[in-house]
Amino acid sequence: MSSKLRVLVIGGVACGPKTASRLKRLMPDADVTMIEKGELVSYGACGLPYYVEGVFNNIKELTHTPVGVPRTPAFFEKAKGFKTLIRTEAIKIDRENKTVRVKYLDSGTEEDLPYDKLVLGTGGSPVCPPIPGIDLKNVWFMTHLDDAETLVKEIESQNLKRAVIVGAGLIGMETAEALINRGLDVTLIAKYDQIMPKNLDKDIADFAAVHLEDNDLNLAFEQALAEIKGDQGKVSSVETDKQSIPADLVVIAIGTIPNAKLAIDAGLDCRGAIVVNEYCQTSDKDIYAGGDCVFNRYVDKVLGGMRYAPMGSTANKHGRVIANHIAGMPTPFSGITGTTVVKAFDYAIGRTGLTEKMARDLNLDIEVTTWAGADLPNYLPESRQFIIKMIASRRDRKLLGVQVAGMGDCVKRLDVAASVILFGGTLDDISDIDFAYAPPYGPAIDPLATCAHILTNKLDGVAKGISAAKAKALLDKGDAVLLDVRLEDEFKLMKLPYDAIHIPLGALRERVDELPRDKDILTVCKVSLRGYEAQRILNAAGFDRVQFIEGGLQGWPFEMSLLGL
Repeated sequence: MSSKLRVLVIGGVACGPKTASRLKRLMPDADVTMIEKGELVSYGACGLPYYVEGVFNNIKELTHTPVGVPRTPAFFEKAKGFKTLIRTEAIKIDRENKTVRVKYLDSGTEEDLPYDKLVLGTGGSPVCPPIPGIDLKNVWFMTHLDDAETLVKEIESQNLKRAVIVGAGLIGMETAEALINRGLDVTLIAKYDQIMPKNLDKDIADFAAVHLEDNDLNLAFEQALAEIKGDQGKVSSVETDKQSIPADLVVIAIGTIPNAKLAIDAGLDCRGAIVVNEYCQTSDKDIYAGGDCVFNRYVDKVLGGMRYAPMGSTANKHGRVIANHIAGMPTPFSGITGTTVVKAFDYAIGRTGLTEKMARDLNLDIEVTTWAGADLPNYLPESRQFIIKMIASRRDRKLLGVQVAGMGDCVKRLDVAASVILFGGTLDDISDIDFAYAPPYGPAIDPLATCAHILTNKLDGVAKGISAAKAKALLDKGDAVLLDVRLEDEFKLMKLPYDAIHIPLGALRERVDELPRDKDILTVCKVSLRGYEAQRILNAAGFDRVQFIEGGLQGWPFEMSLLGL
């Protein structure tokens, strides 16, 4: 019997190659073998929509290293030092004898491979709805390189023009943009009433949806997929519970399910996905698992518990954690904050931590605010607008979540927020961060810090803000007076679709007697700064029923808000 540690890695896309490569660097003498059911190993599936769009033309680039070397079994053996078996399927784990039964798909023969340590990186599979027509030609799932490659070829060869995307998550959003940029008419259908329901609150989703529709994406919410109809074996329409949509092609993107059957059959602790500890060990200490087949723990175990959140970035982190633990260098995985971002035309849309809905479902005592503004000083022509929604605990002012959307540099702020949440930081900690400052990169007070200041002011009772959704509900009912404090030229250019009292901020102190003291007053301006100032002026004048509309007109998420009605 060999004295070398035998490590068998099942799965060759993300977690598996990372584990095997890292382990051979730490333990050069280990006998490491990676097996993969498919023909390709270590490819970047997240890049598939960008190939469809035409951003790059060689699909095989998704299998290349940063310096352009193809990741093949020969590459891994020569450069990394471990053996890779492609077209090899793991069909059974024998935990007692520590072997894995594999089937060589080209020959049909089977063999038992021994292991001392076993790593499961079996990934996930796209959800396939059990509906009529799912097997018609021109129905795609966006998972493998073949999916994107054949989609592009068939669009060109068949001159396909009308696409329906089923699902409003990350893949659905990215694929919709890709197809629109290829010149197709695209309808996105979803059973929920918003985009990205697992990642965004509805107000942020509604704000982003206006931009999607402005870029010719047809949104069909609250519609259940019922059937895909065909003509001569090809897609001809998509039937929902509300309408029939003509279509030449369909992309199904309604989620991912973990490939956990191998683990379940082996008797490992699985609850849909595989349950692992902070070192990615399963209920069997000699079997590890990572990537899209496992549950992740939220960074704050009290708040989050276990979550299924498949991400390529997380899978690579798991691989490093697994390799380190096997090599005797334990470095626990702290968990996830659920950070997610997607490019949607000119917008970045994302979140980290808890959404407001998640926090309220957990019965947390929270305070929430929304900021709107520019990523750079206003005098720079390249400055761009975006919004931030921030959620914090009322009890200890701890940051719980952030959502962003807009053309400005949202992602930098999202990453900082993710770091603050990871380390259990507070709103005051955000204010203390020494952000890199120069006008080409941001304003003197970073937008994330400004948003934290607003939320701190709310917690301290200084600021009294109201969300756009709540403001709209009051104004629709006629239960509040709208006070617009912008300049005359601004007021004439665009306004909310409600009757408003217009008093510029600079004249408000002299004209407070024009306002009713027995009604709720909602103040508004472009981005809410002057609205907040107006709230403080009116409070000082004895008005106690005043709130500013958070985000102002810039953050108003309703499509008909800026038409000057």
